[in-house]
Amino acid sequence: MELTGTGGLIDLNDLLGKAGIDPEATLVMRHRPAEKTLREVLPWLAADRHDLYNAYQSQHGPRVEAALQRATYLVSLIGHEAGAALFVGIYRVAGAQVVSREALEATPHMQELFALGCAVPGRESLVRFDLQLEPVLAAWKGRLVLTWPGIERSWWRWADRNVIPVRAIHEESMLVRKVPDWQQLVLRWEELAVLPTSWKAALCQWRGIYYIFDRQSGKGYVGSAYGADNILGRWQGYAKDGHGGNKLLRGCRKENLEFSILQRVGPDMPAAEVIEIEGHWKQRLHTRAPYGLNDN
Repeated sequence: MELTGTGGLIDLNDLLGKAGIDPEATLVMRHRPAEKTLREVLPWLAADRHDLYNAYQSQHGPRVEAALQRATYLVSLIGHEAGAALFVGIYRVAGAQVVSREALEATPHMQELFALGCAVPGRESLVRFDLQLEPVLAAWKGRLVLTWPGIERSWWRWADRNVIPVRAIHEESMLVRKVPDWQQLVLRWEELAVLPTSWKAALCQWRGIYYIFDRQSGKGYVGSAYGADNILGRWQGYAKDGHGGNKLLRGCRKENLEFSILQRVGPDMPAAEVIEIEGHWKQRLHTRAPYGLNDN
């Protein structure tokens, strides 16, 4: 698509018009959840868990419900930085259905979102929208950055009533940053279940000694990973229930747990040697009971 606009300024309405989408029938949303964990992982969901991302944007408060019911299309953006928005996709509003709060809360997608801090709906019933992702501008997902004009708390607008200029188009997607160095990686329990694919690939290759910290008690747990899928395999076990079968971790609230890596070892190090190193870390960090969460 040729990037030219009226008066030399390229904005969202130019892009929509060239794609055959009427700006007058298009609602634009810049998602930036108030909940800290959900806000931080929302780009991950947009990149690798579209089912969860779309579940998140499929229900809203009464004012937005009324507006979205009048719209034909939704341009979905994520708050990228102050005054900027990152393009995710264009959705066709294919329908809407009134659902009860009880039925909505029982869906697997909403259970996952609640674990990420998503607020529980405060009404007994609400409208759930059927949003169908369109192929239009799909190649710019995560790459197209728009300037979000005006006050940021005004997070949804009609496209035709606003000028939303193009700020940048990046070569690579900005939704998922490069996995941090293993010495800087610290993850909360809620994040384990929604890790980006590229981060999973790295953790699958890393083996060694990891640390689990319980923010509530101030105690820690040392474990080792040397089997199938290495650290990823062990941490995915914790993602399911928070304790991975460990007796003392069962007494911790999983929402209070943080995961980091103490030491990486060679991919061919024998299991006995890895376990020996694990024991040294338990001794140095005093993680054996009663001072920590290791029971051996």
